[in-house]
Amino acid sequence: MGEKIGFIGLGEMGKWMARNILKAGFNLTVLDMNPEAVKFLTDQGAGSAATPEELAASVDWIFLSLPSTAVVEKVIFGASGIVKGAPTGTLVVDCGTTGYLPTLDFEKRLKERGVGFADAPVSGMAARAKEGTLTVIFGGNNAVFDQIKPVLDVMSNKVLHMGKAGNGQLTKLVNQLLFNVSCAAVAEMMPMSAKLGLDPEKVTEVITSGTGRSFAAEFFAPLALDGIFDKGYPLKHAYKDMVSASEISARHKIPLPMVQACTTTYQMALAEGLGDQGKGAMMKVFEKLLGVKFRRNEGTA
Repeated sequence: MGEKIGFIGLGEMGKWMARNILKAGFNLTVLDMNPEAVKFLTDQGAGSAATPEELAASVDWIFLSLPSTAVVEKVIFGASGIVKGAPTGTLVVDCGTTGYLPTLDFEKRLKERGVGFADAPVSGMAARAKEGTLTVIFGGNNAVFDQIKPVLDVMSNKVLHMGKAGNGQLTKLVNQLLFNVSCAAVAEMMPMSAKLGLDPEKVTEVITSGTGRSFAAEFFAPLALDGIFDKGYPLKHAYKDMVSASEISARHKIPLPMVQACTTTYQMALAEGLGDQGKGAMMKVFEKLLGVKFRRNEGTA
């Protein structure tokens, strides 16, 4: 555990990932715009830095857990960015959900500067981040994987090496798109069932136990019954998956008709001002269109 580790991005996922690295005994320096998030880690023994450049100058490996591709690029290449302070041989590991095509570009640009890069996006929500039971989807060469796997192991209970840099993000995108399509389908079907007089509670029981079940249904349908739509990753941030899919579809001439339909549902929800709510809030679009609500005691059975 002689390597010095930096961690940038202490949001709902990152703060627990960083905490688990610290608890495992690694030398950790953290950075985030939120001083309370930084204090949460420094109170437990972590060091802190004022800028990515400063952090990069004092560590060997840098883990990122950032909200968007644009933020990742700014943190790495912007003014006071990582590349300004990183010595040759520094390793950057992106654990956030970043666009696949930009990830390939970041790896190329860092390599030209003598800085290593790997992508290691995670699957799982904040509760699993806290428990250290995330799934890590790694893209990078074998030597880097073997080197940093002890760190990945303290954040997760499953680490999958998918091949070269970029493959982690590509695999994560496939997983997210399947989830997003399921969320959009639930958003359509539940209001339809209420419109035609089915009991929302009984419908929920069927779709969370029958062949129509999915993680989207299991997570969001019970919450909708109680009018709870603020759980899970905000729509405005999750939309980046749809943008990535469209870019790949256009670049590689791969038709994605289901994904495009799902993208339209996302756009409708964002146009309704639902961006700060979770993916389950897409249901509100169809509730409004049909003049119903999928809630307890709303159906006529």
